[in-house]
Amino acid sequence: MLPVAYATPAAVVFLVGGLLACFAGYRLFRVVLGLYGFMIGAAVTVSMMGQASTFTLVVAAIVGGLVGALLMVAAYFVGVGLIGAGLAALALTSGWHTMRHVDPPVVLLVIVAVVGALLALSVVRYVVVLGTAIGGSWTTIVGALALAAHRAPGRAGANGVWSAYPLEPLPNQWWVYAAWVVLAILGAGIQLSTTTKLATKKMKKA
Repeated sequence: MLPVAYATPAAVVFLVGGLLACFAGYRLFRVVLGLYGFMIGAAVTVSMMGQASTFTLVVAAIVGGLVGALLMVAAYFVGVGLIGAGLAALALTSGWHTMRHVDPPVVLLVIVAVVGALLALSVVRYVVVLGTAIGGSWTTIVGALALAAHRAPGRAGANGVWSAYPLEPLPNQWWVYAAWVVLAILGAGIQLSTTTKLATKKMKKA
Protein backbone atom coordinates (compact mmCIF):
# COMPACT_ATOMS: atom_id res chain seq x y z
CA MET A 1 0.00 0.00 0.00
CA LEU A 2 1.14 3.52 -0.85
CA PRO A 3 -0.50 6.95 -0.88
CA VAL A 4 -2.33 7.49 -4.19
CA ALA A 5 -0.02 10.41 -5.03
CA TYR A 6 2.86 7.93 -5.30
CA ALA A 7 1.05 5.48 -7.60
CA THR A 8 2.52 6.92 -10.82
CA PRO A 9 6.16 6.95 -9.58
CA ALA A 10 5.66 3.36 -8.39
CA ALA A 11 4.36 2.40 -11.84
CA VAL A 12 7.44 4.02 -13.43
CA VAL A 13 9.68 1.95 -11.17
CA PHE A 14 7.78 -1.17 -12.25
CA LEU A 15 8.20 -0.26 -15.93
CA VAL A 16 11.87 0.76 -15.85
CA GLY A 17 12.87 -2.08 -13.56
CA GLY A 18 10.99 -4.54 -15.74
CA LEU A 19 12.71 -3.36 -18.92
CA LEU A 20 16.15 -3.57 -17.30
CA ALA A 21 15.45 -7.07 -16.01
CA CYS A 22 13.89 -8.30 -19.24
CA PHE A 23 16.57 -7.12 -21.68
CA ALA A 24 19.71 -6.79 -19.54
CA GLY A 25 19.00 -8.97 -16.52
CA TYR A 26 22.14 -11.08 -16.78
CA ARG A 27 24.57 -8.23 -17.43
CA LEU A 28 23.01 -6.09 -14.69
CA PHE A 29 22.03 -8.92 -12.39
CA ARG A 30 23.21 -7.26 -9.19
CA VAL A 31 21.39 -4.05 -10.14
CA VAL A 32 18.25 -6.03 -10.96
CA LEU A 33 18.50 -7.94 -7.69
CA GLY A 34 18.83 -4.67 -5.79
CA LEU A 35 15.89 -3.10 -7.61
CA TYR A 36 13.59 -6.07 -7.11
CA GLY A 37 14.81 -6.42 -3.53
CA PHE A 38 13.85 -2.79 -2.98
CA MET A 39 10.37 -3.30 -4.46
CA ILE A 40 9.75 -6.49 -2.48
CA GLY A 41 11.12 -5.01 0.73
CA ALA A 42 9.00 -1.88 0.36
CA ALA A 43 5.86 -3.90 -0.46
CA VAL A 44 6.31 -6.25 2.49
CA THR A 45 7.05 -3.42 4.91
CA VAL A 46 4.10 -1.20 4.02
CA SER A 47 1.74 -4.18 3.94
CA MET A 48 2.55 -4.69 7.62
CA MET A 49 1.86 -1.06 8.51
CA GLY A 50 -1.92 -1.10 8.19
CA GLN A 51 -3.55 2.34 8.38
CA ALA A 52 -0.88 5.00 8.74
CA SER A 53 -0.08 8.54 7.67
CA THR A 54 1.45 9.35 4.29
CA PHE A 55 4.79 10.23 5.85
CA THR A 56 4.92 6.99 7.84
CA LEU A 57 4.08 4.86 4.78
CA VAL A 58 6.71 6.57 2.62
CA VAL A 59 9.42 6.24 5.28
CA ALA A 60 8.49 2.60 5.86
CA ALA A 61 8.61 1.89 2.13
CA ILE A 62 12.06 3.48 1.79
CA VAL A 63 13.54 1.74 4.82
CA GLY A 64 12.04 -1.63 3.94
CA GLY A 65 13.12 -1.20 0.34
CA LEU A 66 16.72 -0.41 1.26
CA VAL A 67 16.88 -3.41 3.59
CA GLY A 68 15.44 -5.65 0.88
CA ALA A 69 17.88 -4.32 -1.71
CA LEU A 70 20.91 -4.83 0.56
CA LEU A 71 19.85 -8.37 1.40
CA MET A 72 19.30 -9.30 -2.25
CA VAL A 73 22.59 -7.81 -3.48
CA ALA A 74 24.56 -9.38 -0.62
CA ALA A 75 22.99 -12.75 -1.32
CA TYR A 76 24.02 -13.01 -4.99
CA PHE A 77 24.04 -16.79 -5.23
CA VAL A 78 21.05 -17.03 -2.94
CA GLY A 79 19.27 -14.84 -5.48
CA VAL A 80 20.19 -17.26 -8.26
CA GLY A 81 18.89 -20.14 -6.20
CA LEU A 82 15.68 -18.26 -5.44
CA ILE A 83 15.10 -17.68 -9.14
CA GLY A 84 15.47 -21.40 -9.82
CA ALA A 85 13.24 -22.26 -6.89
CA GLY A 86 10.64 -19.72 -8.00
CA LEU A 87 10.57 -20.97 -11.59
CA ALA A 88 10.29 -24.58 -10.45
CA ALA A 89 7.50 -23.73 -8.02
CA LEU A 90 5.69 -21.71 -10.70
CA ALA A 91 5.87 -24.58 -13.19
CA LEU A 92 4.61 -27.11 -10.63
CA THR A 93 1.79 -24.87 -9.41
CA SER A 94 0.64 -24.02 -12.94
CA GLY A 95 0.68 -27.65 -14.06
CA TRP A 96 -1.04 -28.85 -10.91
CA HIS A 97 -3.78 -26.24 -11.25
CA THR A 98 -4.31 -27.15 -14.89
CA MET A 99 -4.74 -30.86 -14.11
CA ARG A 100 -6.41 -30.84 -10.69
CA HIS A 101 -7.58 -27.24 -10.10
CA VAL A 102 -6.07 -27.18 -6.60
CA ASP A 103 -2.77 -26.16 -5.05
CA PRO A 104 -0.02 -28.81 -5.01
CA PRO A 105 0.93 -30.42 -1.67
CA VAL A 106 3.26 -28.21 0.36
CA VAL A 107 5.87 -30.96 0.79
CA LEU A 108 6.01 -31.58 -2.96
CA LEU A 109 6.24 -27.84 -3.61
CA VAL A 110 9.17 -27.50 -1.22
CA ILE A 111 11.00 -30.49 -2.76
CA VAL A 112 10.53 -29.15 -6.29
CA ALA A 113 11.68 -25.67 -5.20
CA VAL A 114 14.86 -27.11 -3.63
CA VAL A 115 15.61 -29.14 -6.76
CA GLY A 116 15.02 -26.05 -8.87
CA ALA A 117 17.43 -24.04 -6.71
CA LEU A 118 20.16 -26.68 -7.02
CA LEU A 119 19.73 -26.90 -10.78
CA ALA A 120 19.82 -23.12 -11.02
CA LEU A 121 23.19 -22.94 -9.31
CA SER A 122 24.59 -25.44 -11.82
CA VAL A 123 23.45 -23.45 -14.87
CA VAL A 124 23.56 -19.92 -13.53
CA ARG A 125 23.68 -18.03 -16.82
CA TYR A 126 20.63 -19.61 -18.42
CA VAL A 127 18.56 -19.51 -15.26
CA VAL A 128 19.36 -15.84 -14.67
CA VAL A 129 18.50 -14.99 -18.28
CA LEU A 130 15.24 -16.93 -18.20
CA GLY A 131 14.22 -15.78 -14.74
CA THR A 132 14.93 -12.10 -15.35
CA ALA A 133 13.25 -12.21 -18.77
CA ILE A 134 10.08 -13.75 -17.32
CA GLY A 135 9.97 -11.54 -14.24
CA GLY A 136 11.05 -8.42 -16.11
CA SER A 137 8.49 -8.83 -18.87
CA TRP A 138 5.67 -9.21 -16.34
CA THR A 139 6.84 -6.19 -14.34
CA THR A 140 7.09 -4.19 -17.58
CA ILE A 141 3.51 -5.05 -18.54
CA VAL A 142 2.22 -4.22 -15.07
CA GLY A 143 3.99 -0.86 -15.07
CA ALA A 144 2.84 -0.01 -18.60
CA LEU A 145 -0.78 -0.85 -17.78
CA ALA A 146 -0.58 1.26 -14.64
CA LEU A 147 0.62 4.29 -16.57
CA ALA A 148 -1.76 3.80 -19.49
CA ALA A 149 -4.98 2.86 -17.72
CA HIS A 150 -4.40 4.03 -14.13
CA ARG A 151 -5.91 0.78 -12.87
CA ALA A 152 -2.94 -1.56 -12.54
CA PRO A 153 -0.95 -2.81 -10.73
CA GLY A 154 -3.31 -1.59 -8.05
CA ARG A 155 -6.31 0.46 -7.09
CA ALA A 156 -7.07 3.27 -4.70
CA GLY A 157 -9.31 2.79 -1.72
CA ALA A 158 -11.63 5.25 -0.05
CA ASN A 159 -8.90 6.24 2.40
CA GLY A 160 -6.60 7.42 -0.39
CA VAL A 161 -4.22 4.49 -0.11
CA TRP A 162 -3.07 2.75 -3.28
CA SER A 163 -2.80 -1.05 -3.02
CA ALA A 164 -0.66 -2.96 -5.51
CA TYR A 165 -1.85 -6.21 -7.09
CA PRO A 166 0.96 -7.02 -9.55
CA LEU A 167 -0.01 -10.69 -9.98
CA GLU A 168 -3.40 -9.86 -11.51
CA PRO A 169 -3.16 -6.62 -13.50
CA LEU A 170 -6.22 -7.18 -15.74
CA PRO A 171 -8.38 -10.19 -14.88
CA ASN A 172 -9.72 -12.30 -17.77
CA GLN A 173 -7.63 -10.51 -20.41
CA TRP A 174 -5.80 -13.26 -22.32
CA TRP A 175 -3.78 -10.81 -24.39
CA VAL A 176 -1.91 -9.73 -21.26
CA TYR A 177 -0.54 -13.24 -20.82
CA ALA A 178 0.20 -13.57 -24.55
CA ALA A 179 2.16 -10.31 -24.41
CA TRP A 180 3.98 -11.62 -21.34
CA VAL A 181 5.13 -14.74 -23.18
CA VAL A 182 6.18 -12.85 -26.31
CA LEU A 183 8.08 -10.19 -24.37
CA ALA A 184 9.78 -12.82 -22.18
CA ILE A 185 10.94 -14.78 -25.26
CA LEU A 186 12.19 -11.58 -26.89
CA GLY A 187 14.02 -10.51 -23.74
CA ALA A 188 15.62 -13.93 -23.24
CA GLY A 189 16.71 -14.02 -26.89
CA ILE A 190 18.32 -10.60 -26.72
CA GLN A 191 20.06 -11.43 -23.44
CA LEU A 192 21.44 -14.72 -24.76
CA SER A 193 22.62 -13.01 -27.93
CA THR A 194 24.40 -10.16 -26.16
CA THR A 195 25.97 -12.34 -23.46
CA THR A 196 27.22 -14.82 -26.07
CA LYS A 197 28.87 -12.00 -28.01
CA LEU A 198 30.53 -10.70 -24.84
CA ALA A 199 31.80 -14.17 -23.97
CA THR A 200 33.20 -14.59 -27.48
CA LYS A 201 35.03 -11.25 -27.29
CA LYS A 202 36.55 -12.18 -23.93
CA MET A 203 37.77 -15.49 -25.34
CA LYS A 204 39.38 -13.77 -28.33
CA LYS A 205 41.17 -11.28 -26.07
CA ALA A 206 42.42 -14.10 -23.88
